[in-house]
Amino acid sequence: MSFGLSRGKTLDTEGYGFDRSDLPDYEDGPFDPRSWFADSSRPFELEIGSGKGTFLVQQASLQPDTNFLGIEWAAEFYRYAADRLRRNQCNNVRMLHDDAVQFVTHRMPDACCRIVHLYFSDPWPKARHHKRRVVQDASLEQLHRILATEGLLHLVTDHMDLWAWYESHVERSAHLFERLPFTPPSSAAEGEVVGTNFERKYRREGRPFNAMTLRRLP
Repeated sequence: MSFGLSRGKTLDTEGYGFDRSDLPDYEDGPFDPRSWFADSSRPFELEIGSGKGTFLVQQASLQPDTNFLGIEWAAEFYRYAADRLRRNQCNNVRMLHDDAVQFVTHRMPDACCRIVHLYFSDPWPKARHHKRRVVQDASLEQLHRILATEGLLHLVTDHMDLWAWYESHVERSAHLFERLPFTPPSSAAEGEVVGTNFERKYRREGRPFNAMTLRRLP
């Protein structure tokens, strides 16, 4: 039981939430998360850092024929998001409690994903922590690997230093991705970039937002 986000209520992740103990051993090779869905042939999208699951709950209902996986490292947010998906009967969404970069790098098969969403990722502002940022030269290579032909990577942040980090890494990855303007998802309200909890909080604080889309090159 968690007394933070759950306000003392038991969070039920059954059927919607998975963690490392649910995954096969590394020695068994890649694991395809599409196998968690009743129809694994549907288009598949991944959100890295799902927080409370707001984007997934909102968008999945508008794309019932798409399967979504959200990955969240913070255990309390993971449990809250998985329980929220259960309560909203989001049968085309699953949550994973794991390190997203490690999962992408060591688990996911090639060309399995149509879109990767990375919204308001932890900026890790101290220089000694920059190695923990999701976007790195190596992780962009791995995201390119798991994306299908012309698959998309959406990047959104309110943090100016992280935005500069994104731009420099994207410039170095011009052989992997074509940069495109970002279009808000259909679930975003008027004037919103994505419509996550973080965005709504930061908008009240007057923070600026930056966004881009990267399209996978062959």
